[in-house]
Amino acid sequence: MKQELLKKEIEILHGIDINASGNTISIKGPRGELIKSFVNPDVKTEINNGKIVLHANNATKREKRMIGTFSAHLKNMMKGVTKGFIYKLKICSGHFPMNVSVEGKDVVIKNFLGERHPRRSKIMDGAKVNVQGDIITVEGIDKDVVSQSASNIELACRISNRDRRIFMDGIWIIRKDEKAIR
Repeated sequence: MKQELLKKEIEILHGIDINASGNTISIKGPRGELIKSFVNPDVKTEINNGKIVLHANNATKREKRMIGTFSAHLKNMMKGVTKGFIYKLKICSGHFPMNVSVEGKDVVIKNFLGERHPRRSKIMDGAKVNVQGDIITVEGIDKDVVSQSASNIELACRISNRDRRIFMDGIWIIRKDEKAIR
């Protein structure tokens, strides 16, 4: 078989400092700093002339996929430290009025479908949650953390043993933004 070299370059956005040591890359920008470890023995990461270079000597389908994944994570990290990420969720309660509040590192959902015990959802470190009326805002600089926290809130209101066409109560993600955090 022939050895193929696969190389992908990512432009570093203005105002960002990037440091690479081994498999760990830290990206620092105006909103904060993100550190992630990219571990694959066949994919190497370098910083040259204002670009992040990902390359693999033996470019099989697996390495091509890993380079695509690594580049998507690096781009999201750069967007996060410059702009930030905001997810908006809507509280929909047609049958019973829900009471949603933030208590420490949990989102507490009371009176969901008339249940006596409140449902809880974990907020991951690095995400900030705000409840105003029937809109929940989850914001932060790490897309993985923000999206997982929003998903945890949505999954806390999962309904089973009821007809979903009739019981549409819950908390639903309605918007995902990459706009600047206020």
